[in-house]
Amino acid sequence: MNVEMRELLVKSSVDGTMQPNLFYESDRTNRPLLVGLHTWSHNRFNQVDRLMPLAKRNSWNLLLPEFRGANHGDNPYCRDACGSPKAKQDIIDAVEYVKEHYDIDADNILLLGASGGGHMALLMAAYAPKLWKAVCSFVPITDIEKWHEENENYRCAIEACCGMDKTKYAVRSPINYIDDIAKSNIKIYSGKWDNIVPCHHGLDIYNEIFKKHPDANVYFEMFDGGHEMLIDDAEKWLIAHMDPSKLSHITVTG
Repeated sequence: MNVEMRELLVKSSVDGTMQPNLFYESDRTNRPLLVGLHTWSHNRFNQVDRLMPLAKRNSWNLLLPEFRGANHGDNPYCRDACGSPKAKQDIIDAVEYVKEHYDIDADNILLLGASGGGHMALLMAAYAPKLWKAVCSFVPITDIEKWHEENENYRCAIEACCGMDKTKYAVRSPINYIDDIAKSNIKIYSGKWDNIVPCHHGLDIYNEIFKKHPDANVYFEMFDGGHEMLIDDAEKWLIAHMDPSKLSHITVTG
């Protein structure tokens, strides 16, 4: 782990357990907070190397929540992972904790995730749409039941988290929260050649939102790539939606 990140234990407002997070404090005062979400099969350490450089070059604070860990059977808490109510509230609890204890610009809280983190970013956009100044969701799973049918390599992981209960699949699928996601400011990215989460997942949820809420600040891009997060694209999107006075002296061009 990067030595500049500290471990934070935050008490869950749902079940009272102490939940782990990683936090990097900006060297400047009253700076934005970037919340980075780990991928499907990993935990809070998963995005340190990718997101620390992004946070440092923009002088942002960085929070990496655990939200009950990896979405597979090796995680003893997997039934509380995978977008459960506890997992979602863990992220809110962690954000509220750092807002209270550190010099955070509460008007510029940013959210970024890919794959399982992209799935969670969409769920969090629905759960607290006005908390986030801007959200980036890369290559997200948007329909758990459909993905269970499509990708046999992840069926056991889905069943470890949700059993065979299709009601749980539905509750944890962003496609069922389009009205709330439409209240957020979000961009969804899908890789045209993604062989893990087919690109229709991002396109399907965007089309559903656009049909019902054509004026929503919800956008979609299909990029020429696979199952990946494009950090430069994420940085441009997040910066474009911030108060100019909160930007660093570095300008992202292109």
